[in-house]
Order: sequence, then structure tokens, then C-alpha cells
Amino acid sequence: MEWLNAENLVAVGTAVLGLAASVAVVWYERRVPRRKRIGFRVQMDTAVGSHARNGRRANVRLGLFNDFSDLADATLVLLRIENDGFRGVTGEDYTSRERHGLTAVFTGRTIRGIAVTQPSDAAHLMEHFTPAAGLRHEDDTLYLPKVPLNKGQHFKVLALLTGGAVGDEVEVTGGIRDGEVKRNQSTTVDDKPPLFSRPARLITVLFTVCIITLAAIIVIRDDVPTPIGCATGTLTVTGSTAFAPAAEKLAESYERACPGSDITVDPHGSTAGIRELDAAGAKAASPGGSPSVIAFSDGPKPNGYPELLENPVAVSVFTLVVNDRVTVKELSLTEVRKIYQGEIRNWQDVGGPDMPILLVSRDANSGTREVFQRQVLERNEPANSSRDCHTKDDPDATVIRCELDSTAQVLSTVARLSGAIGYSEPRSASDTNRLHSLRVDGQTASIETIGTSGYPYREIEYAYTYGRPPADSLAASFINYATRGAGQDVVRDQGHFPCLSPGGLRLCGGQ
Repeated sequence: MEWLNAENLVAVGTAVLGLAASVAVVWYERRVPRRKRIGFRVQMDTAVGSHARNGRRANVRLGLFNDFSDLADATLVLLRIENDGFRGVTGEDYTSRERHGLTAVFTGRTIRGIAVTQPSDAAHLMEHFTPAAGLRHEDDTLYLPKVPLNKGQHFKVLALLTGGAVGDEVEVTGGIRDGEVKRNQSTTVDDKPPLFSRPARLITVLFTVCIITLAAIIVIRDDVPTPIGCATGTLTVTGSTAFAPAAEKLAESYERACPGSDITVDPHGSTAGIRELDAAGAKAASPGGSPSVIAFSDGPKPNGYPELLENPVAVSVFTLVVNDRVTVKELSLTEVRKIYQGEIRNWQDVGGPDMPILLVSRDANSGTREVFQRQVLERNEPANSSRDCHTKDDPDATVIRCELDSTAQVLSTVARLSGAIGYSEPRSASDTNRLHSLRVDGQTASIETIGTSGYPYREIEYAYTYGRPPADSLAASFINYATRGAGQDVVRDQGHFPCLSPGGLRLCGGQ
């Protein structure tokens, strides 16, 4: 997953936070108490007299009103009054000093009669529509009582009017404490008012579009970002042979991204690399100078190298490997220790074929061997007893064990010799034919489960420098690349867990 690096994770995380902000705007508009609001709208305005359009009169039961004469220019207006805010309105919230709370003016027309419709869900409101409560009309003005309305409640007033014409202005006014009276935006009879304001809707939509576009650009782009602070010059990378495949890929990637850089990967083992770096530092021209050398080590450096500074790069897991003629797929930790102590010498003793066990190990310069002894065996491996890894040179030795210079040599020898067992980092082991990895106590060497499993054969991979290299040096830039950004993708692809990736800090700090 090439796009999964620190910068992209930060950018996508920002996008997620932005999206959360958009949701928060919606939630705020819907949930957070704001000003109270009484809305009104005209739901019907139609002629009922002889001047009705096309000679047709509205089918209205005028029996709702008292008998009136001279209704030739009569009109009917249905006015809806509603609490379309987010808070309930009580009688005390109306600011009018009179008995009435709201005033409806039908400009140019005279009110001849009114009827208040009874809301199906709020029948108790009808008790407020009495003259004693302030309900009355005079000329073109209707005075409405201080009716309490919970959120979403409404009532309707049907007014019989004369004079004027259909469509003449209808306006409702009044005062609401911490609120307002306003014509709402709904235009049809059954429409509900908007859930949140138009500016909030616009901001939310635009913000969301920008965030999704940003995340899409980050995920689908195919360019690899240039490392921050590219440097030129030459650099030698030495040390761990187990980490060498990752170091080589890091060097190739860095050189492509930073023209003018020349990085040579020349591994000889973790301890040998530490010694080489220390010797190069001692020869540096100026006191405290840092040579253009980096040494990778499986685990911390040995004692006695005070000038070397460590830089955690990744958590590496290692695996035991056996020749494919050995049918065993799993060993317990106890069985592994007994094999290397010489207590178990034949594979048939652990459920395998009748075949002597051959120990193919690394030399004393190996950090992989050091980790194996410290984390798995909890003691040193037995002495070297064979030069060809097959024949015992020391007749008194309890095991047949040889030592080789590199991980590649261990893998090729295990693949060649029946009954052989050795160790390696998982990626190189999986790429080698005629051998397979062993589970330990049912657990597999995998960076995918490294944060939750108790798999013992693992260690931090360090990059060591002699003193602190200058900030603009190739050594400093390369370490920065290996621990951050696109370099983390390379490290992960090679089977290691980056220390500065999400979750890596806990692993690297808790080793």
C-alpha cells in the first residue's frame, strides 16, 4: 500500500476531522438550543364572492361564520402559525404588554369573521382562543392570544375577508423573548421548515466536497513524494545482513528520489557493522566529526561504544526455518531450547522423521543470532562443531552445529541439507525454496500481529551513527527517510514494523 505513509495518514486524518466538523455543524444546528421562533405562512388565499376567478367560487362551508350580507368581494385566507424553532414558546415568552401576543394584518381587507382550526395533536390549545385571552379582530387587524407552542406545534386561523383582492399583503408581527416572529420559507401546505439554516447547509456541503476531494487526491495519486531535505554525496550502509534487503530497497528508493546521492549497502553482520562504524568515526578528521557511515543492528549495540548514537527504525521479527524434508511445522519454546542444548538430537523426538538435527547458525558478528540467544534460548548457543554443517568435527560435541557469515548463507545451507534448522528474517525465508518456517508455541512470525501476540523472536532494528551527523548530511537525511514518510512503506513492505508509524512508538518504546 504505497499511499500508507505518515504524511498521507496525517492528511487523511485531517480530512476525517474536517468531515467530523461538518457533522458537528449539522448536530449543532439540530440539537444546540438557539433563539425561539414563531413562523407564519399563508396556506390559502382564495375568492368566494362573485369576482372569483373564472366565475367559480371556492367550495367553503360559510356556515363556519355568522350570516353576512354583501359578500360579493369576499375572500378566504388560511393562516398557519407554528413554532418552527428548536425551543418551546410559553405564554410568558410573548413580550406584548396587552393580552394578545401576535397581531395579523390583512392589508386592504376587512375581517368579517374568523375560525380557529383545532390541531389534531394539540387539542388543549383551543382553550386559549377566547376573548378573555385576547382573541379579537378590528377592521384589517386580528389579535391572537399568547398561545404556548411546543417545538413543532401549530394552529390555523381561517379568516373571512371583504374588500381588497386575493394576494394582498398578510403580515404577522409580535415579540418573543430571546426569539423572533418571522415568515418561514415553506411554500406548500404540508412542507416542514428546514432542519437547519441555509448558510449552515451551504457551508456543510462545500466543506464536505472539499474534504472528499482532498482525500481522493491523496489516495489515488501515484507520485512518490520527495524526501524532506534531500542530500547529495556518498554514504556507506553496513551492519545487519537480516535487515540488508530492506536497507538495499531504502537506498534504491532514496537515490531515485534524490539525484546526486550514492548509497552503498555492504552488510557484514550487526556487530561487525558496529565495529566498522566506530573505526571510521575514530579516523574522522575533526574531533566529534561524523563519518558518512550508518550501521544497522538487530537490537542494541554491544557495550563499549559510547560515541555511537542509536536511531530506532523498526521492529523486526525473525523466524526459525527447517529443510522441507523435516515435516515438523511447529515447535514449543521448550522444544526449541532442548534442541539447541543437545537434549533433542533427532526430529523423530518431536514428531518428525528419523533424521539427525543439524544446527545452521550465524557467527558471533550476527545480531540475529544475538537476538535468538537473548529472546528465545535465554542462553548462548552451543560451540561450533562442524565446518561443513553436516559432519561433526569434534567427536565430543553433543550437537552438529556450524556458523556462517550471512543470512543468505544460512538459508541456502538449510535448503540444501536434510534435517537442517536455522533462522532468518521472514521475507528472505519465504523467497527461498526447499525450506519452510516454523511456528513457535502456535504463533507465526508476522508484523501483522506483532502488537498483540507474544511471539518471542523479535527485536528493534537500530540505525547507528558516530556522533550526531550534520543536519544537511546524507547520513542524517537517509535516516530521516528510513524512519518517516515514504521510507516507512519500504520498511513495511520488507517485513518490518516502522517505529514511527501509528502503533510503532509503543512497540519500540516497550521493547
